[in-house]
Amino acid sequence: MYFKFTFCPIILLLWASLSFAQNVNVVIHGAASIAKTDDNFVCVTLDWWPAEKCDYNQCPWGKAGILNLDLRYGALINAIKAFNPLRIKVGGSLQDNVVYKVGEVSSCPNFMKREDGLFGFSQGCLSMERWDQLNRFFNHTGVKLTFGLNALFGRNESQTEKGLWIGDWQPQNTRDFMQYTISKGYKVDSYEFGNQLSGSGMGAKVDAKQYGKDVIVLKNLVKELYAHPETQPKALGPGGFYEEKWFNTFLEVSGQGIVDGLTHHIYNLGPGDDPNMMNKILDPSYLNQVSQTYKGVSDVVNKFRPQLGAWVSESGGALNGGSKDVSRTFADGFWYLDQMGMASTYDQKVFCRQALIGGNYGLLNATTFVPNPDYYGALLWHRLMGSTVLAVTKESDPNLRVYAHCAKKKPGVSLIFINLSKDRSFNITLSNAKPGDAGKPNYEFVGKQNREEYHLRALTGDIKDDIVCLNDVPMVQTDSEDISAMDPKLVDASKPISIAAQSIAYVTIRDFEAPACV
Repeated sequence: MYFKFTFCPIILLLWASLSFAQNVNVVIHGAASIAKTDDNFVCVTLDWWPAEKCDYNQCPWGKAGILNLDLRYGALINAIKAFNPLRIKVGGSLQDNVVYKVGEVSSCPNFMKREDGLFGFSQGCLSMERWDQLNRFFNHTGVKLTFGLNALFGRNESQTEKGLWIGDWQPQNTRDFMQYTISKGYKVDSYEFGNQLSGSGMGAKVDAKQYGKDVIVLKNLVKELYAHPETQPKALGPGGFYEEKWFNTFLEVSGQGIVDGLTHHIYNLGPGDDPNMMNKILDPSYLNQVSQTYKGVSDVVNKFRPQLGAWVSESGGALNGGSKDVSRTFADGFWYLDQMGMASTYDQKVFCRQALIGGNYGLLNATTFVPNPDYYGALLWHRLMGSTVLAVTKESDPNLRVYAHCAKKKPGVSLIFINLSKDRSFNITLSNAKPGDAGKPNYEFVGKQNREEYHLRALTGDIKDDIVCLNDVPMVQTDSEDISAMDPKLVDASKPISIAAQSIAYVTIRDFEAPACV
C-alpha cells in the first residue's frame, strides 16, 4: 500500500508546461527481430562484502552481504517475489576468497580487514548452515540462481608479477560443495567461474590459457555430478571486464561446448566519487561509448557460439559501491534502463544489476529494504518487455532514447522512452516500417485500442530525488511491506505519446502489428 500525494502531479505538470515540446516520429521495424534476450533478462546480484567494506570515506554495505543479510524481512521477500521469478547471481569481488565449509574444510573464518589480503580482506567462509538458510530463502521467493565459484582455490600469487595467480585450479572444495547442494535438492541454474580475473583483472588475474584449461575441469565436474542434462547447471565465465585478446584466447583453449554463457562486467560510469557523474548520465554521446564493448563481446559470441550467448553478469554503473549522490536517485535510471535497452539490442541475454541490496547502488535501501527508484524501472522492464528485440529508428534530438520489444504478454509491442533533456518534452507518433523495401514510405500507425502507459518521474521534479512517481502516484512505502500494484494509465490511441522532460515511460500497444511478435 502506498500513499498518494497530490503535489507530485501538480509540480510535474507545471514543469512540463515550461518545457519546449518537440514532435518526433518513431519507426518500429516489426517484420523481424534484431536480437533475443533470455525471458529472465533482468537480474540482480547479492554480494559477499562485509559491513567493514568502505570506499570514499563511507561504509555503505551494512548488513547487506550474503553472510549477514537478515533473510526474514517481509519487505525483502516481497520485493523479490514481485518479479516471479527474479534471477539472482550470488558473487562479487570476494567470491574468489571464499571457501565452503564442507568435506575436508573444517574451519570457517569470517572476513577480516587485512592489508595484504585480496581487496583488503582475509579469507572468508560459507558454512553449509548458511547455505541451507539461503536456499530456503531462494526457494520461498522463487529465485532463479546463478552461483559464483571461487576460481583461485589452490592457486598461489606469482612472486614475479603482482596480481597474477598461477597454478592449476583445485576443484575438490567445489566438488564437495556441489555434492552437498545436490544431496539437498537445491536448484542452481548456473555456476559462474571466478570474478573479474580476466585481462588485467581487478585485485587478481589469471592467464587466459590457464583459465581456459580450468573451465574445462569445471565443465567436466558439472557433467559428472549432475548426470541428467535437463537439471544440469550451465557453466558461465569469465565474469570480468572485456579484453578482446584475453577472451579469444581462453575460448580457443577451452573450445566450443565448454562455456555455456560468456559473461562480462560493465562499469562505464567510472569511480563512484567522480564529481562529473551526473553529466555522464545525461550525456547521450557518453552513454553510447559502451556500445563498443557490447559489439566486441557480440563478435566473440558469433565466433565461438556459446549456447547461452553473452551475459552482463555484473553492472553497477559506478565502481566501488556506486555514487552516494546519484546511484540511489531517480537520475540513475537514465543510465540503468538505457544500458538494458542498449545491451538487449546487442543480443546480450541477461543483465545483472549490482546489487539487489548493499552499497549505494542497491535496488533496495540497505537498512530499510525500501525500494529505490531503479527497482520500479527494473520491475516494469521484467513485466512488460518481452525477449524479442525490435529495431527502432527516429530523426530527433539524441536526448530521446527509444527501445522496442515484443510485449511480454501478447499481443503487441512494448517500448521504453528515456528523455534525458532538462527543458524539452517529446510528442511521439509511431510508424510501422514497410518490410522488404527501404524505398517505400513507412505506414503511419493509427491505433484503435487504448495504449497502456507507465510514466516514471522524480517526485519533486529534481532528478536527484530518491522517490519516484508512477503515473503521478509517488511510490512511498507505508507500514505494508507489499509491492503496490503498478497499473498502467490507459490513453486514447489517437493522441501522441507525451514524454515529459527528464522522465522515463514504458508504453505497450496491443494492436501494433509486428510479424516478429506473432
